[in-house]
Amino acid sequence: MSFSKWIGAALGWSFGGPIGAIIGMALGGLVDGITDGDGQPLIGERRRNRRGKTYRQRTDYNRQRPQTQSGDFEVSLLILASIVIKADGKQDQRELDYVRQQFTNMYGKERANHAFKLFKNITKQDISTRQVCNQIRRMMDHPSRLQLLHFLFGIAKADGFVTEDELRQIYTITGYLGISNKDFESIKAMFYNSSDNAYKILEISKSVSDDEVKKAYRQMAKKYHPDRVGHLGKEHQEGAEEKFRQVQEAYEHIQKERGFK
Repeated sequence: MSFSKWIGAALGWSFGGPIGAIIGMALGGLVDGITDGDGQPLIGERRRNRRGKTYRQRTDYNRQRPQTQSGDFEVSLLILASIVIKADGKQDQRELDYVRQQFTNMYGKERANHAFKLFKNITKQDISTRQVCNQIRRMMDHPSRLQLLHFLFGIAKADGFVTEDELRQIYTITGYLGISNKDFESIKAMFYNSSDNAYKILEISKSVSDDEVKKAYRQMAKKYHPDRVGHLGKEHQEGAEEKFRQVQEAYEHIQKERGFK
């Protein structure tokens, strides 16, 4: 698949708003004159409707929330990943390798190579975290946003530990994305080792009863079930299985600790 066909097929709502502008600039450094199947420019240019009249691409992306496509998730992830990687003032090769490897695992080598070329150009831009996150919040469903957050922690942890700068940046992104502090702490706990991590993952305190533990497990298993991101494609369902597995392991840890079934 050529680069132009890949990018043309990949995106839905992310062609508009601040994300579309970022992708447009990144593409400018890679391909001159990206077009759709009819030879019409894909980004920032006039296109024709069925009656032959020209119109500009829609920028009123906040009027409704269409279903997020795999490509919308992909470019949102690339942009947020670039923000996190630059949070500590440097780009660690292990973090870059993690991004490439995760994209290879999700999309295959060819698509991952296209995405990483785009990613390197995205990292050269000054990006407004607030504007990008506001667009994602308006257009992307909550389970998909949680999946974004999980991936960002994985990037930050790729070099062995999450720095304070990276943690602050992810926390800021979390707020802009409309993700609750409980959800932030739950996903964060999946990347740290401490005695109460199992409780944090289930979003409960150590003082709750066994019945409340069971109830919390059912709620979290439902929230993080891979089927919640099924609309993004099989590749993202597989990625969501990691969160789901950690919820199960947290519950089993508490079960063993407390001795209930």
